[in-house]
Amino acid sequence: MIAPSPFPLLSSIIFLPFLGAIAVGVVKNIDTAKKIAIVAASLELILTLLILFSFNNQNGDFQWQEKQQWIPSLHAEYLLGVDGISVLFLPMTALLTLITIVASWNNVQNLTRLHFALLLLLESVTLGVFTALDMLLFFLFWEATLPPIFFLIGLWGIGAQRRAAALKYTLYMLCGGVPLLFAIILLAINHAEHSGLGLAFSFPLLLKTAIPHDLQTLIFLLLVLGFAVKAPLAPFHTWLPTVAMEAPTQLTALLTGLKLGAFGLLRFAFPLAPNAAHQYGWIVALLGAITLVYAALIALQQTNLRQLLAYLSISHVGLVIVGIASLNTLAVQGAVFQLLNFSIIASCLMLIAGFIQQRLGSTELVHLGGLAKVVPRLTVFFFLFSLASIGMPLSSGFPAELLLIIGALKHHFGLGLSGLAGAVLGAAAILLFMRRAFWGNVIHAPIQAMHDLRQRELWVLSLPILFVILFGLCPSLILNITENSVQAWLFRLAY
Repeated sequence: MIAPSPFPLLSSIIFLPFLGAIAVGVVKNIDTAKKIAIVAASLELILTLLILFSFNNQNGDFQWQEKQQWIPSLHAEYLLGVDGISVLFLPMTALLTLITIVASWNNVQNLTRLHFALLLLLESVTLGVFTALDMLLFFLFWEATLPPIFFLIGLWGIGAQRRAAALKYTLYMLCGGVPLLFAIILLAINHAEHSGLGLAFSFPLLLKTAIPHDLQTLIFLLLVLGFAVKAPLAPFHTWLPTVAMEAPTQLTALLTGLKLGAFGLLRFAFPLAPNAAHQYGWIVALLGAITLVYAALIALQQTNLRQLLAYLSISHVGLVIVGIASLNTLAVQGAVFQLLNFSIIASCLMLIAGFIQQRLGSTELVHLGGLAKVVPRLTVFFFLFSLASIGMPLSSGFPAELLLIIGALKHHFGLGLSGLAGAVLGAAAILLFMRRAFWGNVIHAPIQAMHDLRQRELWVLSLPILFVILFGLCPSLILNITENSVQAWLFRLAY
């Protein structure tokens, strides 16, 4: 076990955006509030990179641990830590929040300070989800993501049904939280019964606690159910297309990019119930395969770019879940890699859809056509991110999908075929839409008046595309960090 961190760096990255949100809400001047938001997000990115660069990838255990008593009567602790599976999500979350703030710089006209404060608050609790090692603390951060998302959808949504979408999202997540909390309580009670030392919510401690077979099955299924809602997996996926149509595109970029449900399955569901994971992992794999193919087929029928991207995001989540359930090194490393890709590729595609929405007031195919002739720079970025999303060689999507499909084929031939089918259908969906929306003649007059990407928008997209190319050329930059932690993850399941 790694010694506790001498400096609370993980606490710093959680509370810095929170303090930034307070500062943004307190100041009266809107321009000052925006500057505070951008400074806080930039400092956050620097701190997360400091954690990444100081991370020892030769050790698969949790590092930078912080531990304090929180609720002594329940033996709940303020326990934080990161390993090779979670450490990369910290700078990705910080980068995504930063570019989201920049992308919405001049697009929010009402309650501007509150908007930026909520984005920073969402960053704070999301980083808490990635770093919490106490199950009760994790659940607190998990549920704390709901209020900022609810208000961001309801107050700044672009659809007529934005308040209904905000309510739908919140109800789905609250329902998903019930089995999660139930599973966490069962884990704590089981520890008390078997150890005689009282309740425990520490994830490292719970990993070492034996769980009877029947109880382990129940805990596994409850965790899978709770995380499947957030992932989302079919049939719990309907909230995401609704949110994509009604929410501000900056928030949709965050929701499609940061797949907390898939991370929760990877981090908690499988390691905490290893025997049940082996016995019932086929259920998770089947859910992933169904989601993968079904969402890709639905994407083929979409005529709205935002809804198309939402269904493609759901399809990609299905592929990630197939990788996790395959329980081998190649597939799990590919799953982590693909989750990181979500943070860049899916988010930037949704941001580009937002740029089109801002200029034309619509992303419906009937209002598009010939965009490449009028906005060539926007077209180039959309083309590059689209190629990365379908796993084109030299992009970061290629090694991730290759690892996932090979790992799935090793586990079960049918799973590998479902991965290949989903990849082909997803590629067909986005390429067909691109041909109809970007190529051909300009038919509609509003397109002629469109402005190409502005300097601020170019900056927003240029840095992520560099990472897409870098990780495509040098996937070892990611794989070397995750390898030992993935091996440790698999060892726990083998044990």
